[in-house]
Amino acid sequence: MPLLKSDFSPTLPFRNSHFNTMYRPLFMKDVCSYQRKRITTWDADFIDLDFSLVGSKTLVLLIHGLEGSSESKYIASTSNHLNKKGLDTVCFNLRSCSGEDNLLLATYHSGKTEDVDFVVNHLLENYDYDSILMIGFSLGGNLTLKYLGEYQQKLSEKIKGGIAISVPIDIASAEVEMEKLKNKLYIEMFFKTMKNKVLEKAHKFPEYNLNKDKLFKATKFKHLEHLYTVPVFGFKNPEDYWKKASAKPFISNIDRPTLLINAKDDTFLSEECYPRKEALKSHHFYLEIPDYGGHCGFMSSFKPHENTWLEKRITKFIAENILIEAS
Repeated sequence: MPLLKSDFSPTLPFRNSHFNTMYRPLFMKDVCSYQRKRITTWDADFIDLDFSLVGSKTLVLLIHGLEGSSESKYIASTSNHLNKKGLDTVCFNLRSCSGEDNLLLATYHSGKTEDVDFVVNHLLENYDYDSILMIGFSLGGNLTLKYLGEYQQKLSEKIKGGIAISVPIDIASAEVEMEKLKNKLYIEMFFKTMKNKVLEKAHKFPEYNLNKDKLFKATKFKHLEHLYTVPVFGFKNPEDYWKKASAKPFISNIDRPTLLINAKDDTFLSEECYPRKEALKSHHFYLEIPDYGGHCGFMSSFKPHENTWLEKRITKFIAENILIEAS
């Protein structure tokens, strides 16, 4: 599909990437009233799904980003907006992210699409929806795109398409970008919870021989991958993880309407995270690159009623490109 021209035009302070990235989590008041359903996984663990229902025949599956949850402001605001448009939503809280630690040593990672497939199949088998859509943010966006491409030949016809926002689809180059000084504060914020989770796992699973000294000194994602992701999930090394978990190689397989929105000023993303060639060659994959928006921000002004560009963009794409094909 041709690259989509974006009409996102925020006021002056919101044209600063860091300002836009931080404004939503710090100052927006979005909350959503959920009904929680805990499901047991094939490996004797659990996953918490948070539903917000309005009696629709269409369900939107929302997947949050790194260390997020159904309480993340971008998830709550999207869920509320979709509900107002007559669509049911369910947020997939990744393992260890629902407010309660999961039962196993393994939690989640950027490419763990077997969990996404399990959740999708659970929804198909236990709920009577005509259509299911997927929306993922950041890490959840990588899972969404990877899943739609990787499982393309197995997908139910009820899975109509997807939307992904602020996605590091090329993990190797994105991590190089994240290591730069401009992202130091974000790294520290992520590591505060991630290190605590790894420590808790080491306490619960003594056989997991964690080098705590290295954990305390870790300053890069690669350090945590060496200590946790690689040994726990069976990757050869961080490079093997980056290659296997990145969504970019799977985009060309996507066979239903799917939109990726990555802001040009997103400090988390490398140039490799803007798949222009893949979009131009595809009949189903759309790419939109607003000049501004930061990472999962897309705030327009200090007026709350004007800060719905992203939510409106999501529902517009659903109405014009996904549900129109499903009807």
